[in-house]
Amino acid sequence: MQRRKFLKTAGLGAAGVVAAPFVSTAKAQETITWDMVTSWPTNFPALGTGANAFAQRIEQLSNGRMRVRVHGAGELVPAMEVFDAVAAGTAEMGHSASYYWRGKVAASQFFTAVPFGMNTTEMNAWLYHGGGQELWDEIYAKHNLKPFAVGNTGAQMAGWFKREINSLADMQGIRLRLPGLAGEAMNGIGVTTVNMPGGEIFTSMQTGVLDAADWVGPYNDMAFGLHQVADYYYTSPWNEPTAVLEGTVNLDAWNALPDDLKAVVREAAKASNLDMISEFAYRNAQALATLVEEHGVQLRTFPQDVIEALYESSQQVIQQQVENDPDSAKVYESYRAFQALVRPFSDVGEYEYLKTRDTIVS
Repeated sequence: MQRRKFLKTAGLGAAGVVAAPFVSTAKAQETITWDMVTSWPTNFPALGTGANAFAQRIEQLSNGRMRVRVHGAGELVPAMEVFDAVAAGTAEMGHSASYYWRGKVAASQFFTAVPFGMNTTEMNAWLYHGGGQELWDEIYAKHNLKPFAVGNTGAQMAGWFKREINSLADMQGIRLRLPGLAGEAMNGIGVTTVNMPGGEIFTSMQTGVLDAADWVGPYNDMAFGLHQVADYYYTSPWNEPTAVLEGTVNLDAWNALPDDLKAVVREAAKASNLDMISEFAYRNAQALATLVEEHGVQLRTFPQDVIEALYESSQQVIQQQVENDPDSAKVYESYRAFQALVRPFSDVGEYEYLKTRDTIVS
């Protein structure tokens, strides 16, 4: 009897050990669920899907400890209210472009694009190695935000125009959708610019509210059907030689994260940045061929007098901003110094190679 009792007790003990489920560290911890609001239509090519990919990377790299629900423009907040919504904690994350917030944070524009400024490689070098990220953090902390580069379109096109531009005189009175410092520079040469969400451009062009519009490049422009409302596509990428897409995190939510999850968000942002750059290089090439060969789009470049006027106006706009805003002065000092540092190698490296290739490879 004693032997049977012992075996029975031992068996129950063993069964209890076997039956107890294995609980991983990730499962044992509470899952953190955040909302991300964006300035893009849901699942819009590259921009909207890039926000989705960022969220997916966070979940995968965190082994499910973090989940991010992505909301397209207008689902939780309007496209142009992402900054305020994340700062206030209405959503923990945002995906947009920093130059949309020039009316709130003048210095924010330098973290998207500067007319006649750095290209994508140079911009990433400044952010990751030249002090740009630290300045971005400093500026945005005043607004309860933590920023990241979460994508980049590469050099953008100069935009779609309903009429051909043959001289500076042809630019006078044009109503153009163009945000940021480039928009202010356009105002300086007689153009009237407006800042509106991408989803409103087609209708505004179709109804005559706009005479011209900058959006992104062939891939996104074709997705919005802009070739259906304008005949001339200007390639001169003076306005956005690069265009960083911005991820923001509510600073209180960020500070509450453990260090390993902060690292997850950082690395997911870097991976998303590289992935979007690569996707645009591929998709833009495909879309440009389709626009030209199948839709008969006419490619143009701005006349020299327009480019020269835009350069002079850009310098005036930037100078005025740095004189009136200490944060802009501090950021632009760093930006300009870094551009001066890297440009000589860009000129003898990438630029010389492209010129050489152009003379040899047809």
